[in-house]
Amino acid sequence: MSATAVTPVTVIDSGHMTGSAWAELWSYRELLAFLVWRDLKVRYRQTALGVAWAVLQPLATMVVFAVFFGRLAKLPSDGVPYPVFVFAALVPWTYLAAAVSTGAGALITNQNLLTKVYFPRLLVPAAAVTTPLCDAALTLLLALVLIAWYGIMPSLALLVVPLLLVFSLLIALGASAWLSALTVRYRDVRYTLPFAIQLWLFVTPVAYPSSLIPAQWRVVYGLNPMTTVVDGFRWALLGTPPPPVAVVAASVAVTAALLAGGLWYFRREERSFADLA
Repeated sequence: MSATAVTPVTVIDSGHMTGSAWAELWSYRELLAFLVWRDLKVRYRQTALGVAWAVLQPLATMVVFAVFFGRLAKLPSDGVPYPVFVFAALVPWTYLAAAVSTGAGALITNQNLLTKVYFPRLLVPAAAVTTPLCDAALTLLLALVLIAWYGIMPSLALLVVPLLLVFSLLIALGASAWLSALTVRYRDVRYTLPFAIQLWLFVTPVAYPSSLIPAQWRVVYGLNPMTTVVDGFRWALLGTPPPPVAVVAASVAVTAALLAGGLWYFRREERSFADLA
């Protein structure tokens, strides 16, 4: 009587993040770098203009805003030329819009990867929000060229720009942690996201200065953390008034809550990603 052959079965557990989310992300930093490099190559594969797309979108948006809001509506621009006033704000805003859009759908896009091997799932949206930083760097270089063209000399406040980009990344990561986990469970999220980002644009002082907001509402306006980022970029690049301390404090508090809540919800839902994605 021959023994019955037993076919080995490999079980891939969905896993869960143990310990600190930041510590585990750091331990998988090489995989994060690989995912970012992969996304960069995929983004510009078989494109005729390549990385030029990174600056064409904010440049075209600047032209439209300059014509309709600057020339026709004659919105104020804190004493600087309206085109560079808008473009300085579009540097962080274009990054945030791209990062949140890709980060929200990152788990769905990488669903095959989720079912094959365990790694911290937060790496997927983290890579998605890190990749657009390369485009933001190119847009920033173009902004510096435009500023020089208009004869504006940035001050030492320019050194704050990297911190503002990191702040933008944390905002994008917090939003993407929430949205990517929600998108796996509720596919309607990806259909409402473009509309939500468009609304976010209009409640952020990109086409207009924060000085139009009444003083008693400035702190409330700062609950939109991109207010601090946009005003900070204009201050660093153009020398416009910096965001008030109270507004900065409100933006930092909201970002901390967004990030902490996003990480908590992401980790709570992480076990179901492989089954639902």
